[in-house]
Amino acid sequence: MARELTSEDYENLLAFRTSLRRFLHWSQTQARGVGMTPAHHQLLLAVKGHRGRKEPAIGDLAGYLLLRHHSTVELVGRAEAAGLVERWSDNDDGRVARVRLTAEGERRLDRLASAHLDELQQLAPVLDQLVARWNSPDHA
Repeated sequence: MARELTSEDYENLLAFRTSLRRFLHWSQTQARGVGMTPAHHQLLLAVKGHRGRKEPAIGDLAGYLLLRHHSTVELVGRAEAAGLVERWSDNDDGRVARVRLTAEGERRLDRLASAHLDELQQLAPVLDQLVARWNSPDHA
């Protein structure tokens, strides 16, 4: 049976959501500051952060971005036109399109990644405090 939520629970949820929204707003502003859309930033991060043995396929990127395949194809096309990524057919399966960052895409993503890691360092104590409150013995 779920326990009854307290007013402090709602305050904590509000603080958490507010922190997330502030971070996302800040992140979008940072992306625009380097001449990219927030969607391009997310795409570049998905390409660079992919852990597969090959560059990510459109399907991989769609999964990371929570987009439909055709929407991801359109996003990759726009990023390609902006000189941020390049796309080619997989050597083993020509039906699969793979994506990699261009030098310009790497440069812009590197600028954003450093700033984002710094910002997350500032956000971490807020999130730690919320988790500590949730897990405290007098919270149960």
